Amino acid sequence: MMAEFLRASGGAVVMDGGLATELEAHGADLKDTLWSAKCLFTCPHLIKKVHLEYLEAGASVLMTGSYQATIQGFLSRGFSQDESESFLKLSVELACEARDTYLGKCSNSSDEPKDGARLRERPILIAASIGSYGAYLADGSEYSGDYGKEGNLEYLKNFHRRRLQVLAEAGPDILVFETIPNKIETQAYVELLEECNLHIPAWFAFPSKDGINVVSGDSLTECVFIADSCKEVGAVGINCTPPRFIHALVLSIRKVTNKPILIYPNSGESYDPVRKEWVACSGVSNEDFVSYVRKWHEAGASLIGGCCRTSPDTIRGISKALHGL
Repeated sequence: MMAEFLRASGGAVVMDGGLATELEAHGADLKDTLWSAKCLFTCPHLIKKVHLEYLEAGASVLMTGSYQATIQGFLSRGFSQDESESFLKLSVELACEARDTYLGKCSNSSDEPKDGARLRERPILIAASIGSYGAYLADGSEYSGDYGKEGNLEYLKNFHRRRLQVLAEAGPDILVFETIPNKIETQAYVELLEECNLHIPAWFAFPSKDGINVVSGDSLTECVFIADSCKEVGAVGINCTPPRFIHALVLSIRKVTNKPILIYPNSGESYDPVRKEWVACSGVSNEDFVSYVRKWHEAGASLIGGCCRTSPDTIRGISKALHGL
């Protein structure tokens, strides 16, 4: 599947950008323990709207709004088990609906967007987003990997199992495990994929804050090696990491895997988990971000997009850098 998708995409795939960033730009209040997952029951139409904006910007991969959506998180807010599972399914449905709407517009030239966005029929994958256990904790621990006593293999597998099954049943093209902060959660995901027999390809993405290791201090190459050993894993790479680290990280990953490498960095800003807001520090402009894209592709990255604090403008720039569109 991956080889065919890459060929159809000209050898370089444009992924989408920050979902929460755009939801906030459209007026959503995400200062909540559920973060962007809150919109699954407060304003799902906005999620679909943002998905469509990324498609119109040139993205060929849509990440669902399920990064911080967990059954445990919804239960803690008073929702039932069935309601909690329905929100997970909805995240996939919204992305699929956005894809259908976009492809419908491609077939009808009279629907050409008035803002100058170009419509181009192409293969588009829906990737069900699975955030780490730390994302559920909503305390920033997905950027440290410090899970305390809960950070053991069986606990993490039990936490993620039903969520993974529900998302798979909703029919995405890909399962993407995002912001994996440590080796133990990498192993938990691999074992779940092998035990659950979901028959859906998976992607693994790790964050780094030093350009060498994953955020817990565990070896990036060891984490990638664990993921690479799983036949269900179709691509590995980096997410939510400052752009300045990406080139060296891609080169490190290429040493331990022949699978496609995906990268979707953040803007370089830092997140305050207490105030639940981004703090401008060493962030880069869209122009600077996009200026790295060809270099990342030449180093070995074949799927490129953006994470937190990137926008449709960022993705439009990536599409132009990779495909001249």
